Amino acid sequence: MQRPKQPRMKSNMEQQRILVTGASGFIGSFIVEEALARGFEVWAAVRKGSSRQFLCDERIRFIELDLNSKARLVEQLGEHRFDYVIHAAGLTKTTDENQFFFVNTRGTMFLVEALQATKMPLKRFIYLSSLSIFGPIREGQPYTEILDTDEPQPNTAYGRSKLLAEKFLEENGKQMGFPYVILRPTGVYGPREKDYFMMAKSIRGHVDFAAGFKQQDLTFVYVKDVVQAVFLAFDRGETGRSYFLSDGNVYQSSAFSDLIRKELGNPWCLRLKAPIWLLRIITSCGDLVGRLTGRVTALNNDKYHILKQRNWRCDIDPARRELGYEPHYQLERGVKETIAWYKENGWL
Repeated sequence: MQRPKQPRMKSNMEQQRILVTGASGFIGSFIVEEALARGFEVWAAVRKGSSRQFLCDERIRFIELDLNSKARLVEQLGEHRFDYVIHAAGLTKTTDENQFFFVNTRGTMFLVEALQATKMPLKRFIYLSSLSIFGPIREGQPYTEILDTDEPQPNTAYGRSKLLAEKFLEENGKQMGFPYVILRPTGVYGPREKDYFMMAKSIRGHVDFAAGFKQQDLTFVYVKDVVQAVFLAFDRGETGRSYFLSDGNVYQSSAFSDLIRKELGNPWCLRLKAPIWLLRIITSCGDLVGRLTGRVTALNNDKYHILKQRNWRCDIDPARRELGYEPHYQLERGVKETIAWYKENGWL
């Protein structure tokens, strides 16, 4: 199925400027591609030494931003004017949980304050947050959808750092009239993504790993549907609102791995389900190894809480109703396209 054609932008929109932070990352690189396709002047914010593997289009303009310093950001942004800023930069894994707060919380605060200090005439600031800010709630049987009116109870440093950034935006938005919209995707997968790739690699090696024996309701969203929501939020998102993003369905843990196996030609596979107490031991060991070696491991203490959580349902009706968001990729289609990309690019 071909990608639906995007309407060409009106002439008075063609020179509007977008700044994408985290542009070299998984989601950020897809946002850059879509912005170019829609005719925007695209500025990709990158760090020194960041890979530009997926930022090869000659139309992309690059800017280095130091999210560790408000003063430096004011200097770097001072000569520029952007109509839209999409803040996709963020840290998802680290050997030092304090880094989550330095990057995800403080970095967001400094960026917003710098944009305000330079009197940037923004039409919209899109912040990519996460469903992880809510933690393990609504886990009484039967599980029900997490609502945007629920009280967040994050049980990971990552989730807490994103929640603090959201709270800053809420307080700042009320005081300063800052035009922000927050998007909270659930598990994002797709081409170029590395964590779900490790799952595919494991299944190709004939091992499928799951954690816990209690029912786990999972939700997913394909990267291109996240990007769709970003651009819908430009005009339709209400300032100060937050929106959950998923494909609208709920899955059991075997659904994702079964689809991966199908696209890999159905290799034989040993399905291991570890009890939660064993998962705790494994992730604690992974955390220790990470601190000793300085290398982030996929199984760490933050990951333990994510794998332990049983309810990942979320209510996307507000996104449908207010943004006009409608997922184009159900899990089967998304996995098929993802595995095909991994194969074509030599990852599998």
